[in-house]
Amino acid sequence: MAEILFMMTGSDHWTLKDGTRRPSGFWAEEAVTPLEAFRAAGHRVTVATPGGVVPPADPASLEPGANGGDEGAARMRKAVGQSPEFASPVALGDVDPARYAAVYVPGGHGPMEDLAVDPDAGRVLTGALDAGMPIGIVCHGPAALLTATREDGTNAFAGFGITCFTDKEEELAGTAAAAPWLLETRLKQVGLQVEDGAPFRPHTARDRNLHTGQNPSSSAPLAAELISVLQ
Repeated sequence: MAEILFMMTGSDHWTLKDGTRRPSGFWAEEAVTPLEAFRAAGHRVTVATPGGVVPPADPASLEPGANGGDEGAARMRKAVGQSPEFASPVALGDVDPARYAAVYVPGGHGPMEDLAVDPDAGRVLTGALDAGMPIGIVCHGPAALLTATREDGTNAFAGFGITCFTDKEEELAGTAAAAPWLLETRLKQVGLQVEDGAPFRPHTARDRNLHTGQNPSSSAPLAAELISVLQ
């Protein structure tokens, strides 16, 4: 059994270009599907958020349209509301990455608000990278990579091939025009090499010990990759 750190957003909103706040948080499928897969494989999950606040789920990710209908939405709401891992997070600032066997970061626009600027997120990811432990990040979760900087100011993951929620997907989702910045563009600016798959279709990428998924439908195959590596 391995202990896996879930590094999650603590923000319940995403600040748009015009300064207004859009309700947000983590995307439920991207956290629940891997959590259930890791449990089934016999692993234990510890959740960490900035300040140790309970991670909020994006309300849109709990709706029937995001979960294949009413039954799926009810199951997702139950999983989010009754999973003890989500209810008892530790503070990200207190995390020693050496205690864990892997790090996983679910997306949603929440990470664009807090993990993208949290130095502890960068510290944990850089520590995991240097220790050679598996890192899994999906959708907007790669925003956390933006704070993974070395002493010389370069990004620790510069040159890595990754995937993430693409600028095209942001456009198709109708959120690009209001976004203060676009994730794919920003990651490329700090030296990461982003590989785009078909919009909203499962797509993962692996470079060394970094495993990334493009969108919510990529969370299940990404979790399977991590489980395979941990075995």
